[in-house]
Amino acid sequence: MIFDPMYLLFIAPALLFSLWASWRTRSNFKKYSRVTVSSGLTGAQAAQRILDGAGIHDVSISHARGILTDHYNPGKKTLALSQGVHGSRSLAAVGIAAHEAGHAIQHAREYGPLKIRSLLVPTASIGSNLGYIVMLLGLFIASQNMVLVGAVLFSAVLLFQLVTLPVEFDASNRAKALVVERGIVGASERNGMGKVLNAAAMTYVAAVVTSAATLLYFLVRSGVLGGRR
Repeated sequence: MIFDPMYLLFIAPALLFSLWASWRTRSNFKKYSRVTVSSGLTGAQAAQRILDGAGIHDVSISHARGILTDHYNPGKKTLALSQGVHGSRSLAAVGIAAHEAGHAIQHAREYGPLKIRSLLVPTASIGSNLGYIVMLLGLFIASQNMVLVGAVLFSAVLLFQLVTLPVEFDASNRAKALVVERGIVGASERNGMGKVLNAAAMTYVAAVVTSAATLLYFLVRSGVLGGRR
């Protein structure tokens, strides 16, 4: 299939935004990884204090391999912290650990968007793998109907990413408040921690923009949008 310059017109801005968001996240993490939190707590200890304060005692904290691979698994009730977060006493590590603890609190409190996101996981997984292929094939054989089928499948990915936004922003907001309330981070340190979490949140926004741009490209290029038959 011949490369379509029109694809760059749609995707290039989204790609640049994604690269910027990724760079900003790593840059802020690196910067505030050099700043030791005044409480002296590690990321794991900070997460445990937050969970204990919320009355959550059935979530285990473990190590996760890799860099910035921190996550909360609601099915296993496991909070996995990466090597640079679990045992680190840095402001960045504590912020990320607190964010993941925020997800555990969301789960315990039955936070609506988190429940919806969990339900969308299977559909989004299918749409991510199959939707793009079906749209591409539909464009290749000039079938608007096939592009539409692929677009419907791929829309599940976009929906999942849109629901993810309030989940991630809410977890960060909980983290920013709880670290101060629990005496983990001083009020003067909160700004630096906020920069780390805000930068990370932009990567989720970038994912939405990229998926939306991809979907729009196929709909416009196939003529589904724009009236071309």
